[in-house]
Amino acid sequence: MTAAFRLSPQTIDALAEVISGGSANDPTPPVGRYRSGPQLEKFMRACNVDFRVGQQSRLPALADRLIAINNGPDAAKVLPRIIECAADPRDFVTEPEKFTAVVDHLNRFLALDGFELRHQGQKVVLAPVGKSAAVIDHLVNKIEVIDFDTVARDIERALASCDSDPEDAVTAACSAVESVCRSVLIELGLELPAKQDITGLYKAVREPLGLSPQRSDLPGQVADDVRKVLSGLATMIEGIGALRTHAGDAHGRERGFARIDARIARLAIHSASTAALFIIETWQKKFPTKPLVRH
Repeated sequence: MTAAFRLSPQTIDALAEVISGGSANDPTPPVGRYRSGPQLEKFMRACNVDFRVGQQSRLPALADRLIAINNGPDAAKVLPRIIECAADPRDFVTEPEKFTAVVDHLNRFLALDGFELRHQGQKVVLAPVGKSAAVIDHLVNKIEVIDFDTVARDIERALASCDSDPEDAVTAACSAVESVCRSVLIELGLELPAKQDITGLYKAVREPLGLSPQRSDLPGQVADDVRKVLSGLATMIEGIGALRTHAGDAHGRERGFARIDARIARLAIHSASTAALFIIETWQKKFPTKPLVRH
């Protein structure tokens, strides 16, 4: 989130309603969970925010505190954390329909401020509207299904740091592909390569998954085309690894010097997500009875 992060008064009111569960005298069923004054204080403490209901009613006190945060210098750091906590699925395990209602309700207001809550694995995160692509959504959902939580964390980290720390985003995107390749090799019972960077790991899974551009069993009409695509995939993966080496933060960097901007970071994230998704789907097609598990 940028330093200019600000929410509208209407969104602040909606957030206060969701967190508090509304007024105690309101007969309408709350959108979120009803929280008493002490419970609201506990909720805000969990978000690392000092909050006391004091002499006010609980809902106005909460709204005033959220307004103060929204107008303060730390809005970009604090408010996203509060919003994500308000939509924490663990609070709605026994009422999943209420979780959906909370996310939908908040998103109706957040969208007008240029933000949205997006599902990433088993949680939701606040992001600028439209910053994620379909391939990333598909990958995250695929990861959730096959319990590939290491990759999910890498993708979440990459998306979260894309604008604020593009070099870290590239490192995380590269790690996502490495994690996929490493788990494929372990499930196949194959030894990990001596050089366990993204290029070495991909080369190790390429043959058992049938992804070599030199394969000779391709249909004649599309053989050359498929070879070009597979060759391009290898080049793209090699490029992600090189970008991580030269521009990522894995090997240190000069203080205050950024080698790349968010555009390049997003390109690396999208490329890495496409590669990881293709490897996973190829694994599932070639070995349909052997599910990938976490490693």
